[in-house]
Amino acid sequence: MKPYGFSFVTLLSLAIVLCGLCKLGFCREDPLIRMKLGDFDGSRNENAEAIARFAVQQHNEQQNALLEFARVLSSREQLVAGKIYHLTLEAIDSGKRNIYEARVWVKPWMNFKQLQEFKFAHDVPSFTSSDLGVKPVPPHDTEVQDAANYAVKSLQLNSSSMFSYELLEILLAKAKVIEDHVKFELLLKVKRGIKEEIFRFDLNKNFIGWYCLSRVEQAYS
Repeated sequence: MKPYGFSFVTLLSLAIVLCGLCKLGFCREDPLIRMKLGDFDGSRNENAEAIARFAVQQHNEQQNALLEFARVLSSREQLVAGKIYHLTLEAIDSGKRNIYEARVWVKPWMNFKQLQEFKFAHDVPSFTSSDLGVKPVPPHDTEVQDAANYAVKSLQLNSSSMFSYELLEILLAKAKVIEDHVKFELLLKVKRGIKEEIFRFDLNKNFIGWYCLSRVEQAYS
């Protein structure tokens, strides 16, 4: 009678499978890819748009600017004494479309709204592995392009659509160096068939060049 246990071949095969899963994004640090498609309902969209329009208006008044609001790309709410809206939006400046980040503090019961921050999204010239902390990164950076391509491939692997996803534009990219890996936060415009969509991705790249996708979230289109 043979003793119970795994043979060397079985263990080796299991190790190869686990290694492959990690390379595809199912890694130990982030065991679950959270697909949150259609997370933004219509009422939330309208509310975020109203806050974004307020942010642009306040920026114009404070800086004597003439930005024209175009659309909200993504919105995140932070609960404080009221809510702080973290917005990524598109606005037109002298005919040119640019992406901005805004932070607005809202207290509905006091009819209070305050623009706390409004800035151009791409305000840092370069990115290297020695950088620490979250910072905007130029979309043309090769590290960003590689991460974006991986994110779109992962989106395709988790899709049941007959059409493939195609990367159209890197709208916003941020990076943070954490010990032995780099965390990327990406806002990407993709195309599936004739439909264009915007997704937010969080992913890590470790020291041997493997990616780990931790979040996929559909933003406003």
